[in-house]
Amino acid sequence: MPLKLSLKPGEKFVLNGAVLTNGEKRASLLVQNKACLLREKDIMQPADANTPARRIYLPIMMMYLDSENGEQYYNDFALRMTEFMGAVRDRAALATCVEISRDVMAGSYYKALMGCKKLFEFERERLSYVSESISRRTARS
Repeated sequence: MPLKLSLKPGEKFVLNGAVLTNGEKRASLLVQNKACLLREKDIMQPADANTPARRIYLPIMMMYLDSENGEQYYNDFALRMTEFMGAVRDRAALATCVEISRDVMAGSYYKALMGCKKLFEFERERLSYVSESISRRTARS
């Protein structure tokens, strides 16, 4: 089944390791066979891996895009996932971690990346809760 990719003007994407940029007009591409493809919005720069969940996402993304160095990225992923799971007690987040790990082990890196985005949301919710609690305590003091 082909993948239809609708691109905005100037939108970048990675296709099998090559960085491509759409021209000045909207465009659609059909990818007819299996390929490693990531849109610009799903590409993370190393400097952006600044939370525990993002530190899990980055090595998965690199395994997906750079299979030649997969073992190195896998070791980083395993370390980061172990740290994350050791710090989290939320059952849903832990279940998501198990699912991500299964996807990585199966080589379903894109699916694992989309699972990581659920962890981003989990972190956002927790960080907002912590920051609201701190603000309330500070206001009472």
